[in-house]
Amino acid sequence: MSLFFDAAWFDAKLAERGLDRGDLASAAQIERAALHSIYSDERAATAAELAAFAMLLQADLVEVTLRAGVAARPAEAEGDADARIESIEARLNAIDDWIAEFERSAKRA
Repeated sequence: MSLFFDAAWFDAKLAERGLDRGDLASAAQIERAALHSIYSDERAATAAELAAFAMLLQADLVEVTLRAGVAARPAEAEGDADARIESIEARLNAIDDWIAEFERSAKRA
């Protein structure tokens, strides 16, 4: 699961280019329903999807990756110390998972 997908940022970037979510789904070669799952934090985008998003949006891959789920949910930032530590650990695990997937994708290419 993604930690926080910044839908407003992605939608603004799409609008800047006269594109919509359908274009984003097409670029990543996924169905709109799958894109909705990413937008609604039901699943994280894959490394390949993030690369496609970055290319379509003409944005830096690191920024796209951060906007797609590495940042904490605002409510988590207001919690107690234990909750913040758990949130940080979850974000680090998400980063580790993303890096591992990205490296696997690079080896196959």
